[in-house]
Amino acid sequence: MKPSGWRQQRQRTLELKGMTRLDTESRNNLFLIDNTANPAPLGLCAFGMTTIALSLHNAGITALSSPILAMALFYGGIAQIIAGILEWKKNNTFGLLTFGSFGFFWISFATILILPILGLSANPGAVDMAAFLAIWGIFALGLFVCTLKMHKILALTLFFLVLLVVLLVTATLTGNAAVHTLGGITGIITGALALYIGLGQVINEVYGEKVFPV
Repeated sequence: MKPSGWRQQRQRTLELKGMTRLDTESRNNLFLIDNTANPAPLGLCAFGMTTIALSLHNAGITALSSPILAMALFYGGIAQIIAGILEWKKNNTFGLLTFGSFGFFWISFATILILPILGLSANPGAVDMAAFLAIWGIFALGLFVCTLKMHKILALTLFFLVLLVVLLVTATLTGNAAVHTLGGITGIITGALALYIGLGQVINEVYGEKVFPV
């Protein structure tokens, strides 16, 4: 091959390599560009409404029956997991971790209650449930630290969530009915705050202006 032909061939090879690298970068950029709907309201409303439903029971207002279990499995559980997956597409690590984890928390919680009914497991003892809740409390505390750099209402929601877990762990270990009721009230506040943020985001989007400060 003549020198000029060799140079032309080499130039062509470099151009092809450059195009391949550009195509790869373009695919990555296209993958990160996501104009789909905001999944956060779904996750927030699912968490908030399910938390309120269970907290009504903890406050002594309702029984722990099928409506709460169904809500924990499907809305608090599956809906939040879907929201977490969609947050992953948005490149939102916090949203993925929060909604994905709490989605599986609700499914786990419902399963803990269902397995003994089916005869597949013994009823958990007080220490077992306290340990389960305490582990999630540590996780919630980590999320609360993250929210200190985020919106104040979200930080307030996570603060009440941590307080809720502390009260429920205490009530579970001591059997104190008053503390358990206080935990239920705290849970209602926690769920209401999450629901406020979720609905507030949708209302602001629909009206095209900041109707609610979220």
